[in-house]
Amino acid sequence: MNLKSFDVARVIAVHKDSYIINNGENDVFAELIGKMLFSAASPIDYPAVGDWVLATFYDKGTLSIIHNVLPRKSLLKRKTPGKRIDFQIIAANIDVAFIVQSLDTNFNLRRLERYLVMVKDSNIEPIVLLSKSDLLSPKDIENRETKIHKIMPFLHVQPFSNENESGLKNVKDLLAPRKTYCLLGSSGVGKTTLLNNLIGKEIFPTKTVRKKDSKGRHATTYRQLIKLECEAMLIDTPGMRELGNFSVETGIDETFTEIIKLSEQCQFNDCTHINEKGCAVLRAVEDGKVPEKRYKNYIKMKKESIYNEMSYLEKRQKDKQFGKFCKTVMKHKKNRR
Repeated sequence: MNLKSFDVARVIAVHKDSYIINNGENDVFAELIGKMLFSAASPIDYPAVGDWVLATFYDKGTLSIIHNVLPRKSLLKRKTPGKRIDFQIIAANIDVAFIVQSLDTNFNLRRLERYLVMVKDSNIEPIVLLSKSDLLSPKDIENRETKIHKIMPFLHVQPFSNENESGLKNVKDLLAPRKTYCLLGSSGVGKTTLLNNLIGKEIFPTKTVRKKDSKGRHATTYRQLIKLECEAMLIDTPGMRELGNFSVETGIDETFTEIIKLSEQCQFNDCTHINEKGCAVLRAVEDGKVPEKRYKNYIKMKKESIYNEMSYLEKRQKDKQFGKFCKTVMKHKKNRR
């Protein structure tokens, strides 16, 4: 491939089968070249928001064709929602993930652990942003920060409020030029409002949460990359109500470090930490050194990850076999003519 015949651009939005890319000057509508479209074997082969791509531009730079995706620094993905065993690409080439939880009923340590597993497995630095700090007293906020630091001592946690702008300057100070950040979290935690505050004006629409249960409604409907005035790049993502993972061994190990360290003291090397004698992890749970809910979340994610990975590999194998079958049938028909 002659690289000189292409321009390098970045994907800033994805809309089903079409894309918006930026070549450093303009945002341009783009489609995939046919060869790339039909040779893709899985979602990982398609461009994602944040990807750098090789493209050609036509009609005075108003239309473009994507020919290839350049090697990725990082790739954030999750299991496809529902029973379907596949994965969904969230974004690529992210340096820092802002995991946003609100300090009201949305605050959930087990959900936070799931986000941390996903982020750490992608080799992305996590920072936790606690929104709606105006709803709690300083002491209550400190208590919730302490709960997080008890399980992740070195995790950067920053409370803030979109309402009275408390802590908002501290969030802005986290942004560095030419780095790419993404906003992750459930619907209604204030991600889009935060984005508008970081931009300095209300560009993107927001929605209020339901009063009866504080659950949010989707304001962001697709992933998009926005360049901020400080030259940092921020990817906004739709709220996630389901957060399944698979093949995330590294993320689990780095999120549950104390459990991994304890496992080295188990009597058996292949200890599953479920019912074995001489299990150091189970002993730590019984002694209260590891919270039972955290331990159960670890076991649940471990089982889920293994099951989803096996199911996915099995699915891929069946897809390959079906593909070979189709080729054999077509070859047989051709020979009979």
